[in-house]
Amino acid sequence: MNDDRIRLQTAFLTESDKLKSILRRTLLADGSRRENTAEHSWHILLTAMVLREYAAEPVNFARVLEILAVHDLVEIDADDTFAYDRAANRTRADRERLAADRLYGMLPGDLGAELRSLWEEFEGGETPEARFAHAVDRFQALLQNLATGGGTWRLYRPTREQVLERMEAVRIALPALWPFVHASVLKHVPGGAEASGGPDEKP
Repeated sequence: MNDDRIRLQTAFLTESDKLKSILRRTLLADGSRRENTAEHSWHILLTAMVLREYAAEPVNFARVLEILAVHDLVEIDADDTFAYDRAANRTRADRERLAADRLYGMLPGDLGAELRSLWEEFEGGETPEARFAHAVDRFQALLQNLATGGGTWRLYRPTREQVLERMEAVRIALPALWPFVHASVLKHVPGGAEASGGPDEKP
């Protein structure tokens, strides 16, 4: 066993525990508190396993799970960027790139490059696996919002158009589920002047 290699690997794994402390806007299904990003990551892995039959195109499912397991690690440094926070989203890419440099750079070179490539694949959204991963990421959040009577949609009041645009990944990669998604958004997100357009800044 290479002592230096295992030292780097265990340091990275210990650092990754910090993901449990990163709070998202999304509430737990029982509405008791906000979920953390580690909980979200587990839940989308399970979501992918349950919904794989609806994939619009063949995917390497093992790679999907690998992508989902690592894609949010950058939030340890960059924090969770709320989907409808326009100001924060303007700096998200730069913050997350710096986080990826540090976090994946903690690993031995070959392993760090492998995990970073999974993160970059998700961010690029151009492979069947990345498209499927994006779709289940969006669908999981939708389910949380439905379970809490509108959840973050009710609290932060994005427009219906913003929510449907956010859910577009589901239409592309899980088209069989799109009627459910579309009907759910129409039911829970007001249209027209009733919606505020979402926050410019984090509350």
